[in-house]
Amino acid sequence: MSRTVVVAPRGELATVDTSATVRLMSRLLDPAPAVRGAARAEVLDAPHRQMPPVLFALSENLVAEGAMPEAARWFYAGQLRARYDACRCTDTTAAQALAVLRDRFGEPVNRWAFADPARVRRAAIRAVAWDRAAPHDYDHRWIALHGMGAFTGDGNGVSTPSDEWAGVAARVRADYLNGLREVLREQFGQR
Repeated sequence: MSRTVVVAPRGELATVDTSATVRLMSRLLDPAPAVRGAARAEVLDAPHRQMPPVLFALSENLVAEGAMPEAARWFYAGQLRARYDACRCTDTTAAQALAVLRDRFGEPVNRWAFADPARVRRAAIRAVAWDRAAPHDYDHRWIALHGMGAFTGDGNGVSTPSDEWAGVAARVRADYLNGLREVLREQFGQR
């Protein structure tokens, strides 16, 4: 027998509101094309304001429309932003959220992108360029809700100091592109 246990966040985590994200993801994945289309337009109007899980859901929405280059771009942008959020989260267990999102949304995008090394390279480079240029106007602490600290901690001190964030962002982007080069070398013998 399984049961759901609801844990109310404490401390600063109690102020992290993901309800709009959950509603928007639901609309992005709705069976009705009109609902999905309206949600897609809403996200694309200001993608920099969305928590990374919305960008992952947007990628699935675009896959359903057959817009694979855009689906890959937003999947990789969501992946990059989620990595950044995980790296500035003090609870290292929160990074598990990235694996869950990748597993849930990644298969169709990666299958399409990795069929041609130029596709995956182009999509990843577009995602990094967008991430570098676009502000991060969302609550990055969303990811802390997915770590063990949300259950066992006091909910405070969940982020590294903000004066470190620019360096973290640069490192995450560089690591992302280096990882891409490594994958391309391993899978296709190229850089």
